Amino acid sequence: MDGRSLDSTNSAKRRTVFSSKSLLSIIESALLSPTPTSPSQRIELMYAIRSALPAFKSLLCYPVPKASDRAQIQSKEVRLADSTLISLDDFDVQIASKLSDDLNLNEIDCVHLLVATNQEWVLFGRDPLEIFRLAVGLWYTERRNLITSLYTLFRAVLLDQGLEDDLVADIQKLLEDLLNSGLRQKLISLIKELNREEPAGLGGPNSEAYMLDSKGVLVERKAVIHRERLSLGHCLVFSVLIVRTSSMDVKDIFSVLKDCAVVVNNNDTVKLQITLSLLFSLLITFMSDALSTVPDKVPILSHDVSFKREFHVLVLTAGNNAYMEGFIDSVRLGWFVHLMLTQEERIGGDMANANNCLELICSHNVFNFLLVEVFLSTAYQNDDEDMTCMYNAYMHKLMMCFISHPLVRDKVKRMKEKSMSTLSPYRMSISDSFGDKAGAKPQELSGPSHHPFISLLDLIAQIYKKEPDLLFDNDDLWTFVNFAGEDHTNIQTLVAFLGLLSTLASSEEGASKVFELLQGKTFRSIGWNTLFDCLSIYEQKFKESLQNAGAMLPHFQEGDAKALVAYLNVLQKVVENGNPTVRKNWFPDIEPLFKLLSYENVPPYLKGALRDAIASFVQVSPLMKDTIWRYLEQYDLPVVVGPPAGNSMQKMPTQIYDMRFELNEVEAREERYPSTISFLNLLNTLIAKETDTSDRGHRFVGIFRFIYDHIFDSFTQRAYVDPCEKWKLAIACLQHFQMILSMYNVKDEDIETVHPPQPPVYNRVPLEQQLPILELFKDFMSGRTVFRNIMGILLLGVNTVIHDRTSQTYGHFLEKAVHLSLEIIILVLQKDLFLSDFWSPLYKSLDVILSQDHKQLVTLLEYVRYNFDSQVQQCAIKIMAVLSSRVVGLVQLLLKSGTAKYLIEDYAACLESRLEESGTLENTKDDTGVLIMQLLIDNISRPEPNIAHLLLTFDMDTPVERSVLQPKYYYSCFKVILDNLDTLSKPDSNALIYEFSFQLLYELCSDPLTGGPTMELLNSKRYQFFLKHLNSVALAPLPKRSTNQALRISSLHQRAWLLKLLAFELHVADMSASTHRDTCLAILSKIFFRGNESQTVLNAPDIQRDPYTAGVLSIDKVKVLELLEIVQFKAPDTNMNYSQIMSNLKNDLRVGDIFSPSETENMCYYSERGDRLIDLAVFHDKLWQYLQSCSISIQNDVDVNTSKESIQQLVRMGWKYNKNLEEQASQLHMLVGWSQIVEITISKRMLFLEDRSQILFELLDSSLSASVSPDCSLKMALILSQVALTCMAKLRDERFLCLGSVDSDNITCLNLIMVKQLPNGACHSILLKIVMTILRNDSSELLRRRHYSLLLCYFQYCSSILNPNVPESILQFLLCDEEDGDNGNDLQRINREQADLTHANFSILKKEVQAILTVVTKDSLQGSESGKAMALYVLDAFISIDQDRFFLSQLQSRGFLRECLMDISNFSYQDSRHSLDSLQRLCTMEAKLALLLRISHQCKKLGSDVLLSMGVLEHLSSSQFVGWHIKSITRSNYKVSKDQAVKIDKQQLLLTPVLRLVLSLISMVDLTHFFEVKNKVVREVIDFVKAQQSTIDQILTVDISDADEVTYEQINLVVSILSKVWPYDENDECGFVQELFRMMTYFFSLKDLSSTSIHFSDRKMELTMFQIIFSLSSYLYFLVTKKSLRLQISDTLDDFGRPGIQPQPTLLLVVSILTSTTNTLERTSEEKSLLLSKIQDINELSRQEVDEIICACMKQDCILAFDNIGKRRYVAMVEMCHIAGDKEQLLTLSLHLSEHALNILMTHLQENMVKFGNVDDCSSMCTKLLSTLEKLEQLKEDKVGRNLKVFFRSVSMLKELTIRNMAL
Repeated sequence: MDGRSLDSTNSAKRRTVFSSKSLLSIIESALLSPTPTSPSQRIELMYAIRSALPAFKSLLCYPVPKASDRAQIQSKEVRLADSTLISLDDFDVQIASKLSDDLNLNEIDCVHLLVATNQEWVLFGRDPLEIFRLAVGLWYTERRNLITSLYTLFRAVLLDQGLEDDLVADIQKLLEDLLNSGLRQKLISLIKELNREEPAGLGGPNSEAYMLDSKGVLVERKAVIHRERLSLGHCLVFSVLIVRTSSMDVKDIFSVLKDCAVVVNNNDTVKLQITLSLLFSLLITFMSDALSTVPDKVPILSHDVSFKREFHVLVLTAGNNAYMEGFIDSVRLGWFVHLMLTQEERIGGDMANANNCLELICSHNVFNFLLVEVFLSTAYQNDDEDMTCMYNAYMHKLMMCFISHPLVRDKVKRMKEKSMSTLSPYRMSISDSFGDKAGAKPQELSGPSHHPFISLLDLIAQIYKKEPDLLFDNDDLWTFVNFAGEDHTNIQTLVAFLGLLSTLASSEEGASKVFELLQGKTFRSIGWNTLFDCLSIYEQKFKESLQNAGAMLPHFQEGDAKALVAYLNVLQKVVENGNPTVRKNWFPDIEPLFKLLSYENVPPYLKGALRDAIASFVQVSPLMKDTIWRYLEQYDLPVVVGPPAGNSMQKMPTQIYDMRFELNEVEAREERYPSTISFLNLLNTLIAKETDTSDRGHRFVGIFRFIYDHIFDSFTQRAYVDPCEKWKLAIACLQHFQMILSMYNVKDEDIETVHPPQPPVYNRVPLEQQLPILELFKDFMSGRTVFRNIMGILLLGVNTVIHDRTSQTYGHFLEKAVHLSLEIIILVLQKDLFLSDFWSPLYKSLDVILSQDHKQLVTLLEYVRYNFDSQVQQCAIKIMAVLSSRVVGLVQLLLKSGTAKYLIEDYAACLESRLEESGTLENTKDDTGVLIMQLLIDNISRPEPNIAHLLLTFDMDTPVERSVLQPKYYYSCFKVILDNLDTLSKPDSNALIYEFSFQLLYELCSDPLTGGPTMELLNSKRYQFFLKHLNSVALAPLPKRSTNQALRISSLHQRAWLLKLLAFELHVADMSASTHRDTCLAILSKIFFRGNESQTVLNAPDIQRDPYTAGVLSIDKVKVLELLEIVQFKAPDTNMNYSQIMSNLKNDLRVGDIFSPSETENMCYYSERGDRLIDLAVFHDKLWQYLQSCSISIQNDVDVNTSKESIQQLVRMGWKYNKNLEEQASQLHMLVGWSQIVEITISKRMLFLEDRSQILFELLDSSLSASVSPDCSLKMALILSQVALTCMAKLRDERFLCLGSVDSDNITCLNLIMVKQLPNGACHSILLKIVMTILRNDSSELLRRRHYSLLLCYFQYCSSILNPNVPESILQFLLCDEEDGDNGNDLQRINREQADLTHANFSILKKEVQAILTVVTKDSLQGSESGKAMALYVLDAFISIDQDRFFLSQLQSRGFLRECLMDISNFSYQDSRHSLDSLQRLCTMEAKLALLLRISHQCKKLGSDVLLSMGVLEHLSSSQFVGWHIKSITRSNYKVSKDQAVKIDKQQLLLTPVLRLVLSLISMVDLTHFFEVKNKVVREVIDFVKAQQSTIDQILTVDISDADEVTYEQINLVVSILSKVWPYDENDECGFVQELFRMMTYFFSLKDLSSTSIHFSDRKMELTMFQIIFSLSSYLYFLVTKKSLRLQISDTLDDFGRPGIQPQPTLLLVVSILTSTTNTLERTSEEKSLLLSKIQDINELSRQEVDEIICACMKQDCILAFDNIGKRRYVAMVEMCHIAGDKEQLLTLSLHLSEHALNILMTHLQENMVKFGNVDDCSSMCTKLLSTLEKLEQLKEDKVGRNLKVFFRSVSMLKELTIRNMAL
């Protein structure tokens, strides 16, 4: 069976029977939600109910098998109800036939069931039996959902759930219609028919006995059907309250009840619960019919005379067995009450019938049956809580009607008198040894001593024990109490009556009335005086006996003891439940309660009752607690352990009879331990109230040793008459251990107190040196007594505990013992690691001890299966969390033990059960679902395989990253999480779990091991997770803070994790994979699209064919802005008003400090999300402690009440602070998620969107608007600023990245100027908002740095509308060559727009100049180094757009420039120059130099004059910029390699900016002033150069052949400076001329100056080299023309070796450089011409040729593989324009260089050449020169691009001179 044949119907609609899951979800969401039902929910609910009415009417009634349908499936082709034709294979036919036979279901419906099973579970790869069981399980799950839906509707009508009245009325009307149409009859028949062993019921003889339920667990079919019958029984009970039960229905229910009672037994819990539902259906029917006062619900049974006659005969007919007879007697009781209530309508013979019925009821003692077999049964105690509450309520009505009737009153009186006369006045039966009948066996309680009167009292007491609220305003009950309490002459009746009083005292009102009853004279022989007098009499007798030597203590009468126990039980209840203020005065003297505790012959159970009563007084007041301690030390038995030294009770007189003796000799013989249990409970109550923990329990060490050595050590080996006592004893011990571990802490000095384990008592460490908490840790960390016994309790196993909990009366005690044991394990695990580090190897951590037996580990973890108490499950999960982080190989251990599969299912079931709940928990730490989610999240990053991998069903047999996740195949937490995220049902109660679910998926996706499988699963067609929740979660309206702030907080976090998930998918998705590509495009479509949402990118053509048509269509506004609007709300307010007293308290305690992050006084904790919150309980306790100890004047009770109210206000403020802090954190978290998805889209996926500039502008504008909003916090502004910066940078880059709005593959030169530029208005808006963000009040330097970066990026965007890579000269040439004559006008228009934009930017800044300059200059002077640098660059940008020199004057007037120069002058290098601080200081200095350079360059002569007037050159000279250069290139950091050190030094040099500034200052000097030798600027520059002689020498002498780009630039700068100023130096005392001549020799002698490479770096270095040569030629030209320097034709040997003779360049070198330059001119002009030709013919080039150009330009990163030819041609054209521009510059430099060479040669040739060299040299030079000149004459103006007339004239003149000299 592979399931593939069923996949074709996945889209088919399922029948109504398979939609009950959604029906139940809708009903529960609307009716069980803690928040009011919304109008939309109500509409959906009513529609769902009306749609399900046919299913309710035909409840569990389905089409039966048909021969024609069987033949159809055997033909292997079946046409379903929706006309879908489905093909079946042999396995399908076999399974469908088996389903039809076993379920009595139509064959076509069986095929539907298989289809639904394949949708719910993946059937591929499963065997037929498993598929069959899954299908059966789904079938019964759908049936259960339908029944549960009906039950929930009944419950909503009958139970007060806070629903709106009109909604309840609508539901009730629908239910009434259903019941009137026969639903109740259907319920009755189903309860009966489902119990038959046939296919439609429990199953036939050949039916499969087991199924796989919705959790994948193998369960018995009969158990599932019996649970169905129970649910139907509950619905039947509810139905009798909606519509009156007819006579026929009553008979049918009674008949079914008798049938069920025959087969039921007390051990079968579910069957007994079904029987009880039928019983109470009849009882409630009788009561509701008889008490009917509603006009529209008239009585039916009381008016049907024939029914009354017939049913009376039926009900008086005896049953077949005693058990059935008990249920019939119970019905007789209800029937009798019904007859009594309707007596005015009875006919004459009914009185006799009623009397007969009453006699039969009392003679059979139905009260004892109801008490024992019903109310005390395990079935009743474990039944649905709502049902038992209703049962109790109607039993209350029934019994009140019963006991208030005069006929019954007379009968009760006779029963009481009979009990008085027949029972012994003093003897008590063994079964009555204890008042707590819950622990006694049924056969004991039904003994002969239980007469009807006593049973009646016990039954009434039991009814009100669980529902004390029914006592309110119950006059009939108190009347009966007064009647029943008169004249008791029998101990048994007295005890029963006092037992009733103890129950009545279970409420505050009842306690007050009981106290007054026993305080007054209501009863002659019953009262408080009787209790205390009896205690005093016996105490006096014992005292007198002790005074007589040899006399034995008098015997304690058993009757008296039992009566005292009953009195004490009443006393205990009265004190426990009495009003806290009034009860202080009730019993002023409790000393008599203590006086009998030390006597041996006082029965242990009486001592137990005494101590229990004493324990109730502990809560009365602290003074009473101290009194109890004093009396205990005086009267109670001593606890003697070891030597008396150090014993807290050593002051007590030594007695032979102590607690050990009573435990081991007295109680052990009776096998009952009430005295010891009560002793431990009293001590635990007292210790729990102790507030002084300074001695860490040392004063209780004797008690601890007694419990440790004598009770808990052997409690499992003792015999017990009542098994409840075994677990009560264990619970008392465990509570003591738990208190020790939770109250006291381990300190550092405890690590030195370790001693080797010494089991014998006599070798133990002295008692005075012991601390209970350390002894406990030693026990656990060595696996001794307490550890062994606790593990003995836990090793019973979860299945045994579940069984005992549901079938044994001691089950709930066992449950509590297990819970305490698990909590103790957790407490030890929290502290054992600290001790094990120091106590090892004597003591080991608990996980090591547990690991010694793997069964222990497995058993602990299996308690997550225990679903009766969520606290037990929470403990198991917490233990798993600890062990998963400690135990290495835990997963392998679980796999090896065979429990891994069940543990996976248990955790999934636990999580699903929690998700199905509707309530909310205030303390989320106790949320089972949250604990499971945290366990999974915490384990994801741990080494594989870990618990998260196991519980989420990653493959454990292969590497985790190769797993193939199949949640539909395995029942696991993964399946539960994904299924619930699919529906997001019950968002109020499950909000936090949904939040952690999204976080879990994000963590799984981002983890390297689990990311691949998880992403594949979430992208699969079955889930499409990334697309599903955008509208339902991300864009849903945010809940209001006033309505549900917790849901609002969680909703924000959910959106945050979802956005992070989407961002991660966009970030890592492989676009070559279709699933990921479609997902990413759909995400982009949904987030960045606001048109018709049906036009999503998923329907676009394939990306490979057309990437731009596959992008998102043009949009008007993006949805991503809606997400931003969600987080833009005002932060909640935290202010409150206080009373005068609390205002003083607030000031003294500094409550405000607690709300600051710096306060860490154990008052704050970190939540599950990591938020630092106030622990409100600790906060409250600290306030009260302060209030009690402070000097605040509290004069009266009014002040006390005011203080209490004020403290509550503070606590509420703390709660509000927590919620507000959580909301702010959630707001920030969602903003982070939003920023991630925006930034990733912009940086990686922007190419898939159209109209990108508009999207970027809207994002930028919205981010800036949100940043300047008054609601925006500083943290939010930081995130928004990063988004804005990313958008601005992308806008800047996008301007020239694409080819504009051209859709065809052909491009023109117009595309170079038709860039996507925002309108000027939009740019102005951006700048205004950037300025506002910089000037916002709540700011920080980090935020301003980002805004500075944003502003700089904006200026870069506005700097040039034309592509900076396309020189304007090239662009003009290309535009002129186009046919369109308006191209020149377009260029002019663009230039005008550029000028307008620049002017507008300047105007905007000018308006805010004072404020913004104040902020920026302050940061540049007082900020951090990085902040200074950014502020300086901002000032640089201001200067760059300042055409009016406005900002320069502002900076000058503020003295800012002078401060910058002073900083430069004072700058010095410290040690560790490669540290981060020093590097940042260098960056700051570089920024300052850049600002000065900008002033000099942008402000021309004015700027230079300002700087020179401030002595800029002197400041530069006094700084260490240049001097450090020498050191930096000679030293390297030993921590890095040589290459790295050189790179660091070069990058951090400040020499280059200094040289640029100096050169700029020189360039701004008027050219005419250079000829003034005394020019001040020139002289200052010369002085500067001389001062930096060593540095300049170092630069000039560098090896040029190995120089890099930076070195070339430095050489160029130095040469340019020297070439301009050095000719005016009178003497070359620095020797720079010689170095310049040396460089001339080097460069002039190069054979080929031009490179054929088009690599960017090579092109730039080539231009730099030509600039150097040009500067050298200029210097040489100046020397020749102005200084009359004459060059030799060639070097002479005589010049070398002569001192003082400087080698000079020769004329041959000048000819050589002219030749090389000529070659460069020829080659460059040709290359430029070729480039321009290719640009013009770009549309004719093939894709291969275009790609070759792109590769040659190293621009492969600008295109993607799927970019079309148009995009590629645009990139190639831009790069070729760039290269052409470089060629243009090179041509310009070459022409100027040639002109200098021509002029130098012409000057020499015009003179006598003989004096420059011999004739041969002259002839040779002229020959070479002539050849070069002829080449120059061949240059063409069209290729060079210039007018060469003047140039050609110079060439001609030089040619003539050359020829003339050759002739000579």
